[in-house]
Amino acid sequence: MELWLLWTIVGFVLVITELVTGTFYLLVLGLGAFIGAIAAWLGANHIVQALAGGGSAVAGTWFVHHWHESRRTLAASGSNFLDRGQPVVLDGWANENAGIARVKYRGSTWDARLAASADRPPVGSTLYIEAQEGTMLVVAAAPPR
Repeated sequence: MELWLLWTIVGFVLVITELVTGTFYLLVLGLGAFIGAIAAWLGANHIVQALAGGGSAVAGTWFVHHWHESRRTLAASGSNFLDRGQPVVLDGWANENAGIARVKYRGSTWDARLAASADRPPVGSTLYIEAQEGTMLVVAAAPPR
């Protein structure tokens, strides 16, 4: 069996296995195997094939690791919260002294907590979502930056 064909089979096995896991690590290892297959097809010796396939797999794994870390950091900071900055309408107060309100958003009524603000806006005011804590929205009078 030709060596480039073996590299290609390993690449397909890794890519197909990646479809089950969804982590992208096996995908870059499979791409590394395909690069090794190209090197073998071009007639490179075994060391060049291993360096091409392994080097690209290591570089791809490093990239995927940092991509996962950046996504994890975004999720932890809450900056990927898609409703952030969306307007809501103050429907009424559940506990005005505690800053707990009921707001209308997306055709439903939500519990909301006013972000550290001494002002209590009147019913009917437009507020803006800053974050979400469980099922409670955190809202403020001004849109978040």
